[in-house]
Formats: sequence, C-alpha cells, structure tokens
Amino acid sequence: MDLNLRDIRALVAVAEAGSFTRAAERLHLSQPALTVQIRRLEEAVGARLLDRNSRNVALTPTGRELLPLLRKSLRDMENVLRDARAMGVGESGTIRIACLPTFAASVLPELIIGMKRDVPRVGFQIRDVVASTVNALVRNEDVDIGLTGGEVTDPLIDVLHAGVDRLVAVCPKSHALAKKRRIVPDDLARVPLVLTAPGTSVRAVVDAALSETREALDIACEPTYMMTAVAMVRAGLGVTILPETAREVRAEPGLVVKPIGHPAFARPIAIVKKKGRTLPAVTERFVESMREAMRTPR
Repeated sequence: MDLNLRDIRALVAVAEAGSFTRAAERLHLSQPALTVQIRRLEEAVGARLLDRNSRNVALTPTGRELLPLLRKSLRDMENVLRDARAMGVGESGTIRIACLPTFAASVLPELIIGMKRDVPRVGFQIRDVVASTVNALVRNEDVDIGLTGGEVTDPLIDVLHAGVDRLVAVCPKSHALAKKRRIVPDDLARVPLVLTAPGTSVRAVVDAALSETREALDIACEPTYMMTAVAMVRAGLGVTILPETAREVRAEPGLVVKPIGHPAFARPIAIVKKKGRTLPAVTERFVESMREAMRTPR
C-alpha cells in the first residue's frame, strides 16, 4: 500500500496535539475517520505508530523515529502541491520563447517588465533568432512559443495571432532619397542596396516587393543582422530596408527613415506554438500581452 498524504498529515496532527479529539478538530474530521487514516498509515508502514488508551495517546518507538521523516515528507509534498497550483493558475513558471531580433530589442523588454510586475516568480528563456530558426525551435519543442516573420506554412505549427510589420528605407541624411517625402520601389531599384541575407523574413518580403521592377538590383552587401546593415548604410555602402519597429533604424542620428509607398513592403509576423501542445498557464498570460502589444500602434 502506498503512503497517503492525508494519512501522514493525520499522524503528525495527533503527535503534535497529543490527542485524537484535538487532532480531529484541527483537521475537521470525525474521530472515526481520523482513526481510519492512522490505521491505514500503520498498515502501509507495517508497524504500530501510536499507543492509545482511554486517557492519552503516545507515539511508539517506531512512531518517534518515523515522525521527523514523515514531517519532512509532508513539508516537501505540500511545497510541491503549492508550486504546482501556482503553475497551474499562471502565478509561476518559465516562459520559453524564440523571437525575431527586432521584437527582442524593441517590444520584448517592456513586456518582460510588465510580466514580472504581475508575476514575480516568472522566469524567461529567450532565443532571439531569424524566422526560420524560430519555427524550427517551436517545431522541435525547444521553446513553447515563437514570434516569427513571413508566411507560416508549417503544418506542425499553430498561429495564435497574426499581424504585419511595415518596412521602411534607411539612408544617410545626405542621400538623394532622403529628400523625398515618400519612396517608391523604382527609387530603390536605382540605388545600391544593403539587404539582409537570403533566408531572413525581411529579405523574402523585399525580394518579392522588388521583383516587378524593371531595373537590375545593385546589392552591395547582404548582412544577417540589422545593426550590421545600419552600420554599412552609415559607411555609405547603400540604402537598407528594415522593419519600422526595429530600434536599429533610429539608432543613428546621421540616418533618416523614409516610408515606402507600396503595400508589398510589409512583413507578416505571427505568434506561434507547436500544434497539439498545451501551453503553460503563465505562457498563456504572456501570449495575451504579446497580442495586445501587436495590436497597439507603436
């Protein structure tokens, strides 16, 4: 027979109260029910734990030796149950998220601060990576949720929320395009470009948006990271196209950000999870915060 948490609690209560009557009152049990629990524990242990007569009750030698161990087991199990309940209602736990670097460097820090204010016992494991890696981490269950870019076509991934991230052109203040109020695709096709590397979600949108221009593109550099692209623009290597939400686009006082007058310059972004997997309650709470941040114009 397995040890039962209620039975252990019954023995500890009797030992501390020195009385079945007082222990039963403390546990809100009838004395017969308390007696059943003690007998059940004794059967599980295989030894008598209490000596009882009409005047008092006392631990047997075996009961005295086991009591500290049973008290510790009771505390440990109560701690486990308390932690499990907290996780079940979203009051603790670890949020494992993979996200685009633009999101990690812009919106994510504010969301973490807000979450830690509401749920002090929450922890975070963050992977800031390109969209294809976000999807792979979600698919392989290395993370629970992802903020990815581009169209989500993987049948193993569920989209929890979808939005768009407008793209803008970034160029030096001295550049000819800096004087234009709005830039069109043909303007971009006529100047050297610093584009993020093939395989990134931004590059896929840019390639598709510029595919109808008649000019052959002059691609000067293809860095992976946006900060590198900004540095290359600062050095005069060309014009880059980045998400409007990326903090990198406004990090350099010598550069200007110009809107692009074409609807194709918008990157789909989405909150995703593995299909068929239940998210921890605390992660569900964080997903709601992410949804709200994506709905709010920034």
